[in-house]
Amino acid sequence: MTDQTPDLKRGDEYIVFYKGGPNDGRIDRRISTDGSWDEELTVVASIDGKETLINYNFESWRELGDQYQVEYIYDPKDSDELEDPEDRNDL
Repeated sequence: MTDQTPDLKRGDEYIVFYKGGPNDGRIDRRISTDGSWDEELTVVASIDGKETLINYNFESWRELGDQYQVEYIYDPKDSDELEDPEDRNDL
């Protein structure tokens, strides 16, 4: 694997791996609209019935076969604040 970002074509699919935050371990498929992948993603998550905006930043990529796998890491500073389970008073 090289350090150079590959040239994707518009419409190419890539696999997203989320690290950290409420989407930790989730996988998503995305389509390149401009020949690259996103540097950051904002995901809407439902936490206890409340919609929350969660931000993830590009971390790394790899090519496996003819598929690109891109990892994004949770960015708590730019995400909506998550309620600590210990503060919910539902224990």
